[in-house]
Amino acid sequence: MIRNLSKKQQSRLFRILISAVMYAALLAAYALLGEKAAAPVWLVAFLIPYFIISEDVLRKAFKNIRNGQVFDENFLMAIATIAAFGIGEYSEGLAVMLFYQIGEFFQDLAVERSRSSIAQMMELAPEVAWVEKDGALEEMDPEEVEPGDILVIKPGEKIPLDGVVVEGNSFLDTSALTGESALSSKSAGDEVLSGCINGQGTLRVRVTKAYEDSTVAVILDLVENASEKKARLENFITRFARYYTPVVTILAAILALFPPLFLGASPAEWIRRACVFLIVSCPCALVISVPLGFFCGIAAGSKIGVLVKGGNYLEALARVRAVAFDKTGTVTKGVFDVLEVIPSQDSSYNIAEILALAAGAEQFSNHPIARALSEAADYLSTVQEVREIPGRGVSCTVQKEGETQKLLVGNARLLEEEGVSGVEVLAESTSENVAVFVALSGVLLGAILLGDEPREDAGEAIAVLKKAGIRTVVMLTGDRDAAARKVAEAVGCDEYRAALLPQDKVAYLEQVMARRGSTAFVGDGINDAPVLMRSDVGIAMGAMGSDAAIAAADIVLMHDDLRKIPQIIRIAKKTTRIVRENIVFAIGVKLVVLALGAAGAASMWAAVFADVGVAMLAILNAMRSGRIR
Repeated sequence: MIRNLSKKQQSRLFRILISAVMYAALLAAYALLGEKAAAPVWLVAFLIPYFIISEDVLRKAFKNIRNGQVFDENFLMAIATIAAFGIGEYSEGLAVMLFYQIGEFFQDLAVERSRSSIAQMMELAPEVAWVEKDGALEEMDPEEVEPGDILVIKPGEKIPLDGVVVEGNSFLDTSALTGESALSSKSAGDEVLSGCINGQGTLRVRVTKAYEDSTVAVILDLVENASEKKARLENFITRFARYYTPVVTILAAILALFPPLFLGASPAEWIRRACVFLIVSCPCALVISVPLGFFCGIAAGSKIGVLVKGGNYLEALARVRAVAFDKTGTVTKGVFDVLEVIPSQDSSYNIAEILALAAGAEQFSNHPIARALSEAADYLSTVQEVREIPGRGVSCTVQKEGETQKLLVGNARLLEEEGVSGVEVLAESTSENVAVFVALSGVLLGAILLGDEPREDAGEAIAVLKKAGIRTVVMLTGDRDAAARKVAEAVGCDEYRAALLPQDKVAYLEQVMARRGSTAFVGDGINDAPVLMRSDVGIAMGAMGSDAAIAAADIVLMHDDLRKIPQIIRIAKKTTRIVRENIVFAIGVKLVVLALGAAGAASMWAAVFADVGVAMLAILNAMRSGRIR
């Protein structure tokens, strides 16, 4: 166990053990000799272990005083224990510092333990990448590899950058990214993510993203920055300690000086009371346990494959009362299949030609519908001036029979806005499915029907959300009403809104927020970025979600498993509850012992409990945030 400790922790443990042994020996000697030895002898004897155990505290207190940062726990402990020695309370002065250092040691261990799951994530990044160049393998730093390079990944190695398999078959261990133990089969044409471990076969992978844009780099950046975004309760404690410590120090000084100077009381007794007052006032329990509670909550999320970008988002998630979902790729699988092509009555184009035109227009888009269309047919290579219209479709030009003609591929609203007639009649016969309409030079060619099934986990996740206290579950989509209603009823949404543009989603989300209070939004696409940012808590699908959605979100589901949402909400509520418990417990105990100390009814041992004991209990309670059932 000692080998696993840092050098700083090993040094502190060694000094604790030496001082504890010396303290026990001195207590035994004092019990035998007592008054037979002179007071200066006992002073020197107790000062030796005191300086051994308090060296770092005294050094930090002196350094902070020199830098103008006087009021902290090091200053409080130094003044209180030195004053105890000054009034002859040698045993108590040494005991206070000894138990304070024991508490600090276990606090360090608690913090390290809570960091362990996130530290494992920091080891995701491979140190080297093997790049194939001119038939030979070259060892390179992953940050120097460029998109288009071919990586060779042998069994047992980590994938250094995101890419697509060009040769080989294997199984990938994705547990480091997703928290799931199941292996994922990969072969030529499949996408692979950095940070996964290659299983049994050698893979040749073409790099698709630079290192700074790869999955593992994005995750590490989120983890490293998570602690910088403090929750409201953390900010409250920071402000509280800033004013609280100077106030209690001044009160302790008044307690030590006022009664002896003006009331003729015993200086030693009132200095002892002031020492108790100072020891109790040390804000360690709050300053350590509150941030630790949120950190443990973030670590608990990482264990189940959910990245929380900061304690403030965890705290906000605990207050959520409504959840809104995007449809395509979030509530549904986002994997569309072309079910049918319906030519219009005025069209002279056959099914294959309509599909080819649609595939050509959508070949540059990453939307699930666009991918389904581009994979359904050999598309035209003469497509130019492609313009993607969010929430509607694509407008472009094609060369047909020596002429430049305008091609529209999208929903009914796009074609109607462009003045294409006959769309409404054709739309009525396709209301139960997702329909993409195709028009060339203002003439409706036909409709392409696509199917997209709800996720297996969507209904279960929504049912558990409602049991967890979520009042309203909403689905927002750009699809038509009939298709949206079918999915919403299948998964159990309370309400839905269809035919929404990105700005419409934001507007309706604001209505939900006004009616229901704090609201989370779950999405995966580029067009979800505005509503993710507007929501109280934005949750992005990490595996299939777009980079824009992941960047805009506050929380990322690395495995795209909607069942993780009620789990992380439970973790958030548990974390916030524990943090509030610690605040009430620590402040309550300290106020009681402060009052007793000022009245002379509390000993230094009570002060040690109110400081170190309360801190340890608060830290142990905070660590419960990281436990997952």
